Amino acid sequence: MRSALETVAAIRRGDTSAVAETEAAIARIEAGDGAINAVVVRDFDRARAQAKAADARLAAGDAAPLLGLPMTVKESYDVAGLPTTWGFAEHADHIAHADAVVVQRLKAAGAVILGKTNVPTGLIDLQSNNPLYGRTLNPRDPARVAGGSSGGAAAALAAGLVAAEIGSDIGGSIRTPAAFCGVWGHKASYGAIDTQGNFFPGTDGAGAALGVMGPMARDPDDLAALLDVLTDIPLPRAGTGEPGALSILLLPEHPLARASAEMKRAVEAVGQAFERVGADVERAPDLLPDLSAQHRDYVKLMLTALSRGAPSPGGEATTLPQWFAMLDTQARCIRAWSRVFREYDAVIAPVFGTTAFAHDDTPSNKRLLDIDGDSTPFGAQFAYAGLATYPNLPATSVPIAKGADGLPIGLQVICDLHQDHKAIAIARLAHALTKDLR
Repeated sequence: MRSALETVAAIRRGDTSAVAETEAAIARIEAGDGAINAVVVRDFDRARAQAKAADARLAAGDAAPLLGLPMTVKESYDVAGLPTTWGFAEHADHIAHADAVVVQRLKAAGAVILGKTNVPTGLIDLQSNNPLYGRTLNPRDPARVAGGSSGGAAAALAAGLVAAEIGSDIGGSIRTPAAFCGVWGHKASYGAIDTQGNFFPGTDGAGAALGVMGPMARDPDDLAALLDVLTDIPLPRAGTGEPGALSILLLPEHPLARASAEMKRAVEAVGQAFERVGADVERAPDLLPDLSAQHRDYVKLMLTALSRGAPSPGGEATTLPQWFAMLDTQARCIRAWSRVFREYDAVIAPVFGTTAFAHDDTPSNKRLLDIDGDSTPFGAQFAYAGLATYPNLPATSVPIAKGADGLPIGLQVICDLHQDHKAIAIARLAHALTKDLR
């Protein structure tokens, strides 16, 4: 199928139309989604009306960057007139009355919203299954998870139902499903994209600390174009120069989270590919902040933010001085990462320690993960997500290789704050330099 930008260009040339592309996308969903259960909220009649309006805009001379592009969005985003449930059966009747800010921006840019994609209950797992919409399957292997919490989004992309999506990420919820399904995902710098309209059902408060929005796509150029449409601030352009001028720091394994041998080989293969074009590649994880301490601080801040300071069973509520102390600790970590990026253009690491795992509804805090024949705690894998989340950094999930099981291996390219386009550009280079691995 065409990429998002190719589709828009074809519509602009008159080779096709927004209506024709929307009908084709609807046909793909109707024919192919039954096997994977990715697009769980469908809004085809209104999408057809949006497509007609897009064709009228084009005829009137409109040059909007996504004009006529049919796409879906994650279920957690408000779309006026559609349910926003976060997978909770008790919120099945919660209908949004206004579009999320990112949905407003997509529509203003000319996108046609076909519907919404599946999530885990409460957006708190790395697989997408809930009592309201059921389970999303990985199009590469139905016995494996599509990831979460933007799992339906990644599955819809991987199955070729749509070319573009948007997700959200606090614990790898964009990067992990993208990696599991072999597509592209970008966790934006914290604060770069407005989170309004990604509310827990029935609430309208502040967004969660650490939580960010971001685009997902089948093509890196689409990722960059979507980012430009979505952001609140003018992010710097890539500015990477020649590949040989880059300085890359590799992190094949987190000190607290196992990675499979093939995952570590993929990180090394990327490093060697950059070395072959003259880049400076360093393999010295001691140059990074204390990653064990960072992970503990990340989990503490994330759980406090998600619970809004409520006490855990048998525990006590978070006090205001404790909250400020957590923010102080995070600020020190942000500064430490900033010093890293004075020396390096990017850090490249796994998104998750393995390829997509088999469906497993054991609670994540009790779930085990098989890595090269050893059983390890599943929850430790969130350390890879926290690498970029805790210090507020942008990270691009890029498909690099195939595992022994035939499933995609995705890695993340982490760059300095607001260097989102640089992360996408270096990920694009990594993908191009490792084409023989796929």
